[in-house]
Amino acid sequence: MARVHLGPLNRALVVESPDALLDELLVADGFTVTRHPGKAPNEDELIRLLQQTEAQVLFKRSRVPVSRKVLEAAPFLQAVQLCCIGDDSVDKRAAADQGVFVLNDPVSNGRSVVELAIGHLIALSRRLYETDAHTRAGGWDKSQTERYEIQGKVLGLLGLGNIGRAVARAAEALGMKIRFHDNREVAQEIGLEMGWESAPSVVELFRGSDCISLHPSARDANDLSNKGMISRELLFQLGADRPASSPRIFLNLARGFLHSTEDLLAAVQSGAIRRAAVDVYPEEPRGEEPWTNPYAAEPRIAVTPHIGASTLEAQPRIARRVAQTVRGFSRVGSLRDCVFGPRVRLGLVEDHVEGAVVLAVAHATTRGTKRAIDDAIYEFGASNLASAHKDFEALGVAYDLATLDKPLSAEAIAGLVASASRLTGDPSAIRSVRQIAL
Repeated sequence: MARVHLGPLNRALVVESPDALLDELLVADGFTVTRHPGKAPNEDELIRLLQQTEAQVLFKRSRVPVSRKVLEAAPFLQAVQLCCIGDDSVDKRAAADQGVFVLNDPVSNGRSVVELAIGHLIALSRRLYETDAHTRAGGWDKSQTERYEIQGKVLGLLGLGNIGRAVARAAEALGMKIRFHDNREVAQEIGLEMGWESAPSVVELFRGSDCISLHPSARDANDLSNKGMISRELLFQLGADRPASSPRIFLNLARGFLHSTEDLLAAVQSGAIRRAAVDVYPEEPRGEEPWTNPYAAEPRIAVTPHIGASTLEAQPRIARRVAQTVRGFSRVGSLRDCVFGPRVRLGLVEDHVEGAVVLAVAHATTRGTKRAIDDAIYEFGASNLASAHKDFEALGVAYDLATLDKPLSAEAIAGLVASASRLTGDPSAIRSVRQIAL
C-alpha cells in the first residue's frame, strides 16, 4: 500500500543522541520532535516509538538497525536521515520497496575523522601510546627502536571518498607519499588528477605502503558488500615490498566488518604489522551495555570507542546539514545525500506560482509506472510546469518530482496508484506519494 502524505513533514523521532541543536532546528522548521533518551533502542522498542509518534522522519546515527520489519511497521515514515556517513545500519532494499528514502551526511564529520587518522599516524609512528603507559609506570625508554618519522613514508588509502581524499591531502602536506586503491572510476580520476599513485589491486596497495588507512564504503562500485574484504593474508602483506625499516602501520576508522579482530591480532603479534589503531568493531555496544575489548591484551593496537566524528565541532555541523537536507525534502521534495545512489542531487526550481504544488512520487522502475503518473496528471487537468526524475536501478526504485499548477484531489492520487498497479501488474508500483503546496 502506497504511503500518501499531503503537505510538508512535521513529525520527527530522534534516537542515538545526535547534537541537541538538531531538535532546535527541526522545531524552527515546524517539526514536533520526540527525542529518545538513553541507550539506543532495540528493534521492538524502535517500532513502538515509531508507531507511538507516527514519525515521518527518523534521525539516527550508526548503531540502531532499521530492518524490513521496522520499515513495514512504520507506515507514516517517509525518510531515515542518518546523522553520519555509514549507511549499513539500514536495509536499503527494504526502504526502497517501502518508498522510504535513506539520507546521510557524507561531509560534516570529515575533518574530525581526518585529524584522528593523522593523530594516530604520528602517535603510532613514535610509539606514544605505549611510551606514555611505560613512563607513567616509572619507566624511562629513550631508545629509537621502532620510532619513525612519517615524512617520506608511503600512505596507502583503501577508498578515496570524501574522507579518504582529505586524509591524503593532510598526509601529503606532512611529507607523505600517497597511494590509493578504489574501483570507482570517478575516484580513480580524481586521485590521478591529484598526482597520487593508483595501486591496481588491494594486494599491491598493501605490499607497497608503509601505512594503510581504510576508508571504503559499505558496498563497492558493483554493489557488493565489502564485509570481510581485508583477509588475514592481506594483513600479513602490509609493507612487504617496502624497506625493512617500514613502520607498517594499520588504521581502521571506517567500518568494523572489514576484517576480523582475530586476523588483526595475529598480524600484529607476528610483527607483520608493527602498530595499529581501531575505532570500529564487528560488534559494538548500544549505549552503556557491557563490552569486551577484543584487543585489550595487545598494547600495540590503540583502541577508541567509535569516536571518529565525536567532536564538539563535528556534531553541530552534522545537525545543521541534516536539518537542511530534511528541510528541502519536506518542503519541496528535493533530494540530496541519498544513499540509494552516489552524488545524487534532485530538485526543482522553486517558482512560487500561486496555487502550485510539488508532487513527489517514489515508484518502481517497472515499465509503465512513469506513464501512469503522467496520465493521472493529464486526466485531472493539471499542467506540469517542471519535472525531474531519477532511477535507482540497483534497488528497483525511482523518484519523480513535478511542479503542478494545481493540486491533485485525493481521488486523483488514489487513481494514480491504482492505474500504475493495473498498467504494470505490480501492486506496489507506487511506493509513496507526497503533495506539497509551494
